[in-house]
Amino acid sequence: MSPRRVVVVAYEAAELLEIACVTTALVNANYYAEVPLYEATVATPGGNPITCSSGLVLPAQQTLERVNGPLDTIIVVGGIGSWDAAENRLLLAHIRRLARESRRVASVCTGSSVLAAAGLLTGRRVTTHWQWARDLAVRHPEVTVDPDPIFIRDGNVYTAAGVTSALDLTLAFIEEDNDADLARQVARGLVTYLQRPGNQAQMSIFTQAPPCEDRLVRQIIDHVTTNLDGDLAAGTLAMRAGVSERHLTRLFFKNLGQTPGRFVRQVRTEAAAHLLGSTTLPLASVAARCGFGTAETLRQAFVDRYGIPPSRYRLTQRSA
Repeated sequence: MSPRRVVVVAYEAAELLEIACVTTALVNANYYAEVPLYEATVATPGGNPITCSSGLVLPAQQTLERVNGPLDTIIVVGGIGSWDAAENRLLLAHIRRLARESRRVASVCTGSSVLAAAGLLTGRRVTTHWQWARDLAVRHPEVTVDPDPIFIRDGNVYTAAGVTSALDLTLAFIEEDNDADLARQVARGLVTYLQRPGNQAQMSIFTQAPPCEDRLVRQIIDHVTTNLDGDLAAGTLAMRAGVSERHLTRLFFKNLGQTPGRFVRQVRTEAAAHLLGSTTLPLASVAARCGFGTAETLRQAFVDRYGIPPSRYRLTQRSA
C-alpha cells in the first residue's frame, strides 16, 4: 500500500512547534512500523521559506499552488500569522481545493480560523486554543466553538486545541489509521504522553512511566494510563496480568520501586494537576475523570503529593 500523503499547510509566522509535532510523529510512525506509512510534507504559498513565529526560518518542501490530490490528510497549522492567512483569498482558495481532494481535513490551534474563513467549518462543532476560542466564535457565528476538548472530530474535519495538541491529534490519526500499539510506541519514543480521546479537556494523560524492561509491567502501565477512571485496584490489575497480587507487587517494586497502588495514585494525581491547570472543571469533575471517588479523595491525594490542596494549586497556576 502506498504511503498516506499528508500535507501540512504553513505560511508566514506559522507556529513551528505545531508543524514539528505533526511531521515528527508521522516520521516516527514510519520508523516503528518499519514501512513507509506516511509521506508528510510542508507546503507554503509560492513554495517560499517562511519565518515562523519563533523567528526560525523553515524551507518549504512543496509549493502549495502545485499540490494536487488525492491526499489522505491536509492539516492547517496556526500561529500569529493565522489572521493574515485567513484574509488571503488565494491561500483560502487552495485550501478549499485541497480539502475537496483529501480524505481528512484538520487544523491545529488558530489554524481553525483559516479553515473557518475558507468556509470549511460552517455548521460544524470545532475547537481551538482556549485563549482564542471566543474570538473564533465572534468572527464566525456559523461555527459552534467548544474551547474544552483537545480535539474534535466532526465528520472528516478535525480541529485541535493549542500548539502541542497537534501531537495528540497526530497520535490519534496514527491509532485511527493503524492501531493503538503503534500510537503508544510513537508516544514513548517522543517521551510524551499518550493521546486521550478528543473529548478530554485540553490536556493529555501521562504515559510518562519510567522505562521498564518487564513486558507484563509495561502492559499494566499502558492499561493504567489509558483507563484512569476505571477499576485499577491491585487485585484487578493482577487478574488482568494473569498473576497473583503478591507477584504483581514484587514486579512493580523491582521495576518501578513502588506498589501498583502507589503508582496508580501518582498517575491519577498528576493527571488531575494537568486538568486543574488547564481547565475550569469543578473539582468533582476533575476527581471523576481521574478516577478519584470524591473531591475529598482527590484533595487528600493532592496534599500528599504536592503539599497544597487542589484549589490552591489551581490558583497558583492561574497567577503564574
